[in-house]
Amino acid sequence: MDRPSLLRAVQALVALLVLGLLAGPAPAHAAAVLSQGRPVTASSTEGAGTPASAAVDGDPGTRWASAWSDPQWLQVDLGAPADISQVTLNWEAAYATAYEIQISDNAANWQTVYSTTTAVGGIQNLAVTGHGRYVRLYGTHRVGGYGYSLWEFQVSGTPGAQNGAGVTRVTGSQGAWQLTVDGIPWTVKGLTWGPPVSEAATRMPELHAIGVNTVRTWGTDGTSQPLLDAAAANGIKVISGFWLQPGGGPGSGGCVDYTTDTNYKNTMLAEIQKWVTAYKTHPGVLLWNVGNESILGMQNCYSGTQLEQNRIAYTRFVDQAAQAIHAIDANHPVTSTDAWTGAWPYYKAYAPSLDLYSVNSYAQVCQVKQDWLAGGYAKPYIITETGPAGEWEVPDDANGVPAEPTDQQKRDGYVNAWNCVLAHPGVALGATLFHYGTEGDFGGVWFNITTGNEKRLSWYAVRKLYSGQTGGNTPPVISSMNLSRSTDVPAGGTVTLTAAVSDPDGDPISYTMGYNSKYINDASGLIPAQFTGTGTFTVTAPQQLGVWKLYLYARDGHGNVGIETRSLRVVAPPVPGTNLARGAATTASTYQADGPGAPYPPQAATDGNTATRWASAWADPQWLQVDLGSRQAFDHVQLVWEAAFGKAYEIQVSDDAANWRSVYGTTSGDGGADDIAVAATARYVRVHATQRGTGYGYSLYEFGVYRS
Repeated sequence: MDRPSLLRAVQALVALLVLGLLAGPAPAHAAAVLSQGRPVTASSTEGAGTPASAAVDGDPGTRWASAWSDPQWLQVDLGAPADISQVTLNWEAAYATAYEIQISDNAANWQTVYSTTTAVGGIQNLAVTGHGRYVRLYGTHRVGGYGYSLWEFQVSGTPGAQNGAGVTRVTGSQGAWQLTVDGIPWTVKGLTWGPPVSEAATRMPELHAIGVNTVRTWGTDGTSQPLLDAAAANGIKVISGFWLQPGGGPGSGGCVDYTTDTNYKNTMLAEIQKWVTAYKTHPGVLLWNVGNESILGMQNCYSGTQLEQNRIAYTRFVDQAAQAIHAIDANHPVTSTDAWTGAWPYYKAYAPSLDLYSVNSYAQVCQVKQDWLAGGYAKPYIITETGPAGEWEVPDDANGVPAEPTDQQKRDGYVNAWNCVLAHPGVALGATLFHYGTEGDFGGVWFNITTGNEKRLSWYAVRKLYSGQTGGNTPPVISSMNLSRSTDVPAGGTVTLTAAVSDPDGDPISYTMGYNSKYINDASGLIPAQFTGTGTFTVTAPQQLGVWKLYLYARDGHGNVGIETRSLRVVAPPVPGTNLARGAATTASTYQADGPGAPYPPQAATDGNTATRWASAWADPQWLQVDLGSRQAFDHVQLVWEAAFGKAYEIQVSDDAANWRSVYGTTSGDGGADDIAVAATARYVRVHATQRGTGYGYSLYEFGVYRS
């Protein structure tokens, strides 16, 4: 229909007043709205602008409209059975005079809990009594010649009592499997769980509202109860994990020998049995997941025959664990996750007790289907981690570090991954996308859809994938970000950052920036970056040399954020003139001869190479001395510190290496590159340090003595 937008705006305003301002305080024990943000379907839609999801988005300015015929229906999936006490219909002008409210446990067999043939439109608060997972409006007679149209369809009530623990089954046959919960098909629409368990009760409603029905954990123990409770209360199930060494794939620790370490295996088996026994009847459990990325991760522990033997022994232990779980709990399947479909032949050969397979796959997730077909497997699978390409999968940038995908690319990564899961029906039983976490560190920016508790473009993508919901206030979009220089930024100098940033809702945008030094010292956190400007920014570089990541944050004031990042290499500021110290004889009070990367000799500080360094013992005082060969006039000294810098030191000169005079001193050194203007003539020049800036020793990449 094509009625004036003003009419709709007025009706929306009236609806807000009636539903909000005129409603008065809610009763102390009012039923909760269970339908908002839930998956919804309809018999038809009038057009793309009036989808079924608009009726449960909580926005009385959007609406669902049907085709112009009878009958029509709108159906919402609450995610779990509930006790229904009220249905609210907020009709647009195209309302139904005759309709029924129906409830079902399986979306096939319906019970009518309310019916009328004399409805008059407007806002109708219907008191109903019923129990079920699915609620639908079934319209049989329209007013006028249009279809049916609802601003909002609200179902209120309380989560109903569970029918026992809930029984999860893998049913079907080769290539036509499905997961069921209490006989109802269950496609895993999931996220991996990151926040503290103590926050589960406050966070699960958000996941429920965006269509999530499953979360995945990596460990199950005595702290898991609140998470399971909160999940069950919101119609969400948990893939409950058990961590085994060497979990976490490449680079992770814990190199137990599965061929010989009977004590470890017995201990872990007892732990698994303990917690399966504790939680087997909990309605929050979907299935059990034994291990994470261990078959691939063993390459960091062993090689050759020993590697192969451990992979086989590990997989046999997984099978032993699966048998033990089945003996305790016949109502929940068992799987095992790896980061590599190359692990599946081991499962096939040595873990026949698994009910289904699982794999973590990011950039290669669309290859999983082909790998399954090529492997001739006879069990379905779940993707237990997927999303945008990871650090290990992207090309390096100009500074030789992984080029992080943009926010738009990350959003598209989730969409692509989910579409590839759906492209293998009857075998791929769903996915838990990575990651629902709130950390704002290096990994949190790369993968979290709610970084720092702020919603990213990826959060909205997941919401649309799982619930069909669109619209609402969405994050600023950073469509480009460029640095005026990125491979040779002087320490403490400035760089110009230009960015094209827009907000889809026209909100004013505020900016912050941060630095991360992961590629220097493996730090995960971010530190604030100093900058001025908007759109075109002048950013101050860190003092410490090496490759940093610079993050630009654009916020809209509504809990949304866009984040973009680039790397920059911080180098020592160039010094004009001749470096008299380069290649000259150099000595020191001490140097580190042993330890990781050692030795760190004195001459490494005067070799002209900022990739080598001198490092002293971990004590005060220390000195580093260069012999210029003869008395030389100079006017500049540059100290290029590693992270272990001097807070208090002097620059001293001498003609005989015995009698020294100071030409510069400080007690407030802060590391990085210290450029010192001096005017002296001497044969020997040394830095004499008396207070360290860290708990380590002193360490210099370069000690330069210059004559301009």
